Amino acid sequence: MVTLEQVEKLREYADISYDEAKAALENTGGDILQALIDLERQGKVKPPQGGGQYRSGSSAIVCSQQTEESSYNNSQSSHSTGEKSAFNKNMRRFFAWMGDVLHKGNVNSFVVEKDGNSVMRLPISVLVLLLLFAFWVVVPLLVVGMFFGFRYLITGPDIKGSRVNDAMNSVADAAEEIKKDIKN
Repeated sequence: MVTLEQVEKLREYADISYDEAKAALENTGGDILQALIDLERQGKVKPPQGGGQYRSGSSAIVCSQQTEESSYNNSQSSHSTGEKSAFNKNMRRFFAWMGDVLHKGNVNSFVVEKDGNSVMRLPISVLVLLLLFAFWVVVPLLVVGMFFGFRYLITGPDIKGSRVNDAMNSVADAAEEIKKDIKN
């Protein structure tokens, strides 16, 4: 007895009408592979691509499944290659950006001044690392340093009319005012 599922499978593989698929399956006793071979001999179905042939046995419609698997693998391969190339491109851009940031951090400096003389000069990269790993030591030292007359500047080729320097100067001026108020 031919089932609807068998008819649908044969229609899927052979691209024929429902009646043709049902008749072919009835002629072969429900054997999908044999029905497909008979339809091919009748000229109603094109032979498989790649010069292969349908084989009977436990591996039903082997050639068709191999074709589907290879096309699936090819599409997966091109999709994953596209993802890999996009990932590689983004990683290259990220590392180029990190290189630029590191270069700017090494070229520009954090300067500690007292009475107009430079006392210490650190690359910005070192200051950032100190702030990351010793925040609770560095920040209090900077604040206390302001009350002892130290001023902080950021200098370098990438620093032009820095608002950060203006802000640090106004904080140093405020620290001087607080120090004067405490003395009086």
